[in-house]
Amino acid sequence: MTHFKLYNSTSDLPQAWNTLPTHDVFLKTPFLKALENSSPSNFSTYFLGVYQEEKLVGIAIIQRVQMYLDDVFRKTSNQFFKRCGKFLISKIVKGNALIVGNLMHTGQHGLYFNSESISQDVFLDQVSKGLHELAKTIKDQFGKKIRIIGFKDYFENDSFHSSRDFFRKEKLYKAQAQPNMIFDVRDSWSSPETYIADFNKKYRRRFKTARKKSQGIECNEFNLEDVENHSGEIYRLYENVSDNAGVNSFKLHENHFFQLKKELKDDFKLYGYFSGEELIGFYSFIKNHDKLETYFLGYNQELQHQYQMYLNMLFDMASFGIQHQFKQVIFARTAMEIKSSIGAKPYNMHIYLKHTNNIIANTVLKLIVKYANPVRDWDERHPFAQNSIITKP
Repeated sequence: MTHFKLYNSTSDLPQAWNTLPTHDVFLKTPFLKALENSSPSNFSTYFLGVYQEEKLVGIAIIQRVQMYLDDVFRKTSNQFFKRCGKFLISKIVKGNALIVGNLMHTGQHGLYFNSESISQDVFLDQVSKGLHELAKTIKDQFGKKIRIIGFKDYFENDSFHSSRDFFRKEKLYKAQAQPNMIFDVRDSWSSPETYIADFNKKYRRRFKTARKKSQGIECNEFNLEDVENHSGEIYRLYENVSDNAGVNSFKLHENHFFQLKKELKDDFKLYGYFSGEELIGFYSFIKNHDKLETYFLGYNQELQHQYQMYLNMLFDMASFGIQHQFKQVIFARTAMEIKSSIGAKPYNMHIYLKHTNNIIANTVLKLIVKYANPVRDWDERHPFAQNSIITKP
């Protein structure tokens, strides 16, 4: 008999959770525990296990998101945009959403099932039952109605898209999200120098200019004690960048980086940029088997142009991926143009959503998605010389 179990805490998860053969650090308990201990104030995370008899054969991460207008809309200068957005969300989206996946990170990090033990359609049917039970529990316990249910971030070639009968039954519609920018590490790149050598003259010159501008700053790796000692500065630098996003569904907890370093240890890296004794920028990433997942960063806006910190951060993360023989560096969405200038390529992604109010239905929800997560036009850069062959996996 196939059935599901819902868990409210990582401490309740069965021992079999970490023994499932999934190669995704975002589904393992160290990351989930760090997330649990440092979630944004408007997030709650639940865990679902799918069982065949008593054997765990699949898992899902579900995030309950409470839409707080002050968190969603930050320091945007466009007052018309802000007023329209607040009206739409207050009337249609305001309330709670259940998202299968991790809203804090680009990519499909919400589902895994053993295809030898259970089919995708049967697995998704159990996940759907779990979502409906969770929605009822939230209504009973907190008096909050779930307005939106969603599954996030699937590449175009993901097998998830094949479950069309499930999408029709659940009234889920498919929407395109911004692409995931992925840097594929070539076998020929034995060092960062060989990577730079493949640039054409324009982008090699751009690299040299960025490195020259960064000579006045020092970049240091942070251990756990460093992260704790600089936590206030790290958070302020993160806010400098995050608040400029205009639309965002969350704000990190102040101890998020400390919790990640504590739980993930060497699998979570954070590097700080110093001008003298002053921390003026940082970037972070997570080792995810053969992928290097870039994470949150921050910098002093007034010094960013002077030192070209953002561009240098991208080069530093690409160089780390090459030096440590990762297959890919996942640069995530946003800032697509500058990421393409260092060699990252766009990979389209899709989400599946529905509104629980049939009157509003998906037609109006589509407008909300386009508004909150617009697919922007941008010019892709091609930094490599013509005789440098690019291959896609």
